[in-house]
Amino acid sequence: MSELTLPDRHAHEALRLIGPDPDDWVVSRAGIDHNVVVVGGGQSGTAFAFGLRRAGIGKVSVIDSAAGAPLAGVWTTRARMQRLRTPKTLPGPEAGVPALGFQAWYEARHGEAAYAAFDRIGREEWADYLAWYRQFLGISVRYGTTLTRIEPIGTHFRLHLLVRDGERVEQRVETARKVILANGVAGNGKPNLIAPLTSLPRTHFAHTSDAIDFAALRGRSVAIVGGAASAFDAAATALEAGAADVHLFVRRALLPSLPVTRARAYPGAYDNYPALPDVLRWRQALRFRRAGSTPPADAVSRVTRFPNFHLHLDAAWQGVKVEGARVQAHVNDTTFAFDFVIAGTGYAVDLHARPELADLAAHVRLWRDHYTPAGHEQDDALGAHPYLGAALEYLERTPGAAPFLRNVHVFNPAAFVSRGLPVGDVPSMKRDIPAVIRRISEDLFIEDLDAHEARMSGPVPADFEPSFYADNVYREARAELVDSR
Repeated sequence: MSELTLPDRHAHEALRLIGPDPDDWVVSRAGIDHNVVVVGGGQSGTAFAFGLRRAGIGKVSVIDSAAGAPLAGVWTTRARMQRLRTPKTLPGPEAGVPALGFQAWYEARHGEAAYAAFDRIGREEWADYLAWYRQFLGISVRYGTTLTRIEPIGTHFRLHLLVRDGERVEQRVETARKVILANGVAGNGKPNLIAPLTSLPRTHFAHTSDAIDFAALRGRSVAIVGGAASAFDAAATALEAGAADVHLFVRRALLPSLPVTRARAYPGAYDNYPALPDVLRWRQALRFRRAGSTPPADAVSRVTRFPNFHLHLDAAWQGVKVEGARVQAHVNDTTFAFDFVIAGTGYAVDLHARPELADLAAHVRLWRDHYTPAGHEQDDALGAHPYLGAALEYLERTPGAAPFLRNVHVFNPAAFVSRGLPVGDVPSMKRDIPAVIRRISEDLFIEDLDAHEARMSGPVPADFEPSFYADNVYREARAELVDSR
């Protein structure tokens, strides 16, 4: 037994009590390598792997472009917050089994009092928990595997993969019936870059989604553009690494401080949000857009404790250029000079920006194709989000033109307008992972209904023969003999 046996005795017992995983019931098809391919081996991808296994769905493959487990997901790479931004009490990837949740994992190692002492989970502890979850449940992830194209072929897909093994790179093609895009914030788009920044050379500029060498910024002057959490996290990381000074530029006159999504965090709104009329879902998304993405208070205080941190409000960049070794930024009739610039400007949803979606993007129904808001409620960025079905599947822009789209499920933030949450984060797991798995199970069953009807109607061996109860069968003659006595 491993060294985790003692602290994980409750997790072992929980798995024993829910019983063994069901046998794979999906009908095998010639020429099909996988029933489901999950793109992304982070928290969402591993949760899907466990959920599909418990649904009796076999031939599931999880792929991730990261070179290895420590680099999968964001928690040891692009995530730079000290604590998660969600309450610690929210259900995560445990799929309704409390002993597999973060609280049980943490208390088994540190005790109940230690868990009660904090309000939000530390980023590093969360990363450790996810590594344990994957290892404890035996979830296999194929690292170094990048999806480059989803090619529809009749009722399934040819998936074009780039597989890296050290210095060796190999192109492969594998087939799958279903695809789940659990591939993070840029999974249906790209980093959002404001126009002045796009002219900067990469030697002087990075987006928060990039791997940034913060140690190299020691003693340097750094500009951060953006007012959401990722911008503040980058500013704090630079300051903690010894930057000479950090200037953070926000285009709004005040920092966004109204977490409007909390108004619909109660079960009624959370559970039933996908059933809302389009007009209400649009207005809720628009309310969030106009209020702005709120940086947590601790992310703000993390930087304000530094005297060399400077916050610029109502400060949109008008122009930028490189002179000598420094970046010259023109902001509100003032020119500032920096050694390096980091954009914390979020992500844009743009299916055409994803090479793996080249065969799909033109066929996908977007919100702008499906819903026309009133003039004062229009928003091009929201309109670019895919209009998703009940199982977060793509829908056709033109009915009947691309029926294969229903077999691609979008479990990333592009689902925001349709589902009301940044899908892929912890708050989305309880509601949306089961919805996707239920639909996949139903589709795989119905698509092979003839085989399942034959199986359900097939011969079943008897549990016992008539001799098992023959001596106790009531007979009239025997009853008369008893009466005569």
